[in-house]
Amino acid sequence: MCWLPEADRDAIRLAQDPQFPRWLEQVTATGGCAHPVHLAGFTTTLDSTTGEVLHHYDTRNEPGERLLVRCRNRRATVCPACSRLHAGDTYHLVRAGLLGGKNVPATVRHRPRLFVTLTAPSFGSVHRAGELCRPRRAGGTCDHGHPLGCGHVHAPEAPVVGQPLCRDCYDYTAHVLWHAHASKLWDRFVIDVRRRLASSVGLVQSRLAQEARLSFARVAEYQKRAAVHVHAVIRLDGPNGPADEPPPWGTAELLIDAVRASARRVLVRTPYSPAVGELELRWGAQVDARPLLADSDGPDGDAVAAYVAKYVTKGASDTGAGTDYPLATWADIESAPVSEHVRTLMRTCWRLGGLAEYAPLNLRTWAHTLGYRGHILTKSRAYSTTYAALRAERAHHMGHVDTPDVITERQWRYVGSGHTPGAALIAAGVAEDIAHNRTVAAESVLVGGGAA
Repeated sequence: MCWLPEADRDAIRLAQDPQFPRWLEQVTATGGCAHPVHLAGFTTTLDSTTGEVLHHYDTRNEPGERLLVRCRNRRATVCPACSRLHAGDTYHLVRAGLLGGKNVPATVRHRPRLFVTLTAPSFGSVHRAGELCRPRRAGGTCDHGHPLGCGHVHAPEAPVVGQPLCRDCYDYTAHVLWHAHASKLWDRFVIDVRRRLASSVGLVQSRLAQEARLSFARVAEYQKRAAVHVHAVIRLDGPNGPADEPPPWGTAELLIDAVRASARRVLVRTPYSPAVGELELRWGAQVDARPLLADSDGPDGDAVAAYVAKYVTKGASDTGAGTDYPLATWADIESAPVSEHVRTLMRTCWRLGGLAEYAPLNLRTWAHTLGYRGHILTKSRAYSTTYAALRAERAHHMGHVDTPDVITERQWRYVGSGHTPGAALIAAGVAEDIAHNRTVAAESVLVGGGAA
C-alpha cells in the first residue's frame, strides 16, 4: 500500500462516511470557510396563533451532531472564503456612502466629498524606494556610526524598503505609542474639522449641527515602515445626514482647508512615564485631501470602494506588519515570522506594556498589531449602511428571516471550531471552486456588456 499524506488519508476517510454528502453541503454553505464554528442545538418555528410546529431543525441528525457556520474572519491569510464575503460587504458599505444605495439617497454623489490620507510622523530614517533612498549629502554617519544614506536605488518590493537605516536611532517607543493613540488622534482630528468649519463661516461650534453634518468612513493601512496611515472618505451633508442637502457655504474647498488645518494642529499627549517622559503625538507632514467629483476623470466612488474593500481583507503577512494572531509570551515574539524591524516593535510593545502608567493601553495584548488598537475600518453613524444590515439583507434573500405571524425558538451552544486535515483540504477546494465560478460569471457579464 502506497504512503499517503495525513490530509489525503483523512479526506478519504471523510469521503467514505455515509453522511459525507450532507457534510459537504454544510461546507459548501459556508463557502468553504477555513475555520468554521461548530454549533449544536435546534430551531423550532411555530404558528403564533395556533402553536402548530411549522418547521423544526435539530443538529442531532447532522454529521457529528453539529452545524458548521462561517468564522467571518476578514483576513484572507486566515480564511480566504470569509474574507471575500467581508470584502464584498465593505465595498457596498463604502460605495453606498459615496454613490447612494442601501437606503442612502443617490444625491450624496453631488455632496462635498473628499478622499483623505493622513500619515504617521517620522520616527527615524528608513530605506525608501526610488531616488529618495540616495543620501542627501555625500558621506556622513549617525551617532552610532551608520551611514546617513545607503546610496542605492531600491525597487518598490525590495525587502530592505521601510527598514531603518539605523535601528539604534529609530524611535521605537514613539512609534508604538503613536499607534496606541492613533484612534484618539483621529477622534480629535474630526472634532477639530467640525470646529474649523464652524469658525470659517462665523458659526458657534455648538450651532454647526443645526446646519451641517460631517460623515466619514476610514481604513487603517500599514506602510512599508510598519507605521499605520489612514485613508478616509469624508462627506458633508445637511443636519439630518444623507437625506439633507448641505448649506450653501458647504463646499469641497472649505472642507479641504479645514482638513489640512486640523491635520497640522491636533495632538495627543501620552501619559507621563518616568522612563519615557511625556510625548506629543501628531499626524505626519504628508497630508493628501482631494475632492471626489460626481462627474470627473479622477477617482470615483466605485474605485475608492474597491480599494478599501481590497485592503481590509489583507492579513499581517500581506502587509509585512505584525501577525494575524495575538502573542501570548515573549517567546512568541522571538519566533514570529517577521522582519527584525517589526520584531523590535513587538518587543517594545511588550516592554512598555509592563509599565504601570501604560497599563490602560494593553500594549501586550496588541503587540501583534504593533500597538495599534483601532479597527481596520470604522465609520460615523450617518455615513451609510452597517455590516449588520448587510448581513440581515443577505439572510433575508436566503430565506433565513422571521415573519410577523410566526414564533421562532432557538437554543444553540458552541462545541468547537476548525477542520481536520482532510476536511481543510476539501474545504479549500470548495472555496477555490466558488471563487473560480464567480470570476467566470463576472467575466461573462463583462463580455456580454461589451457585445451589447
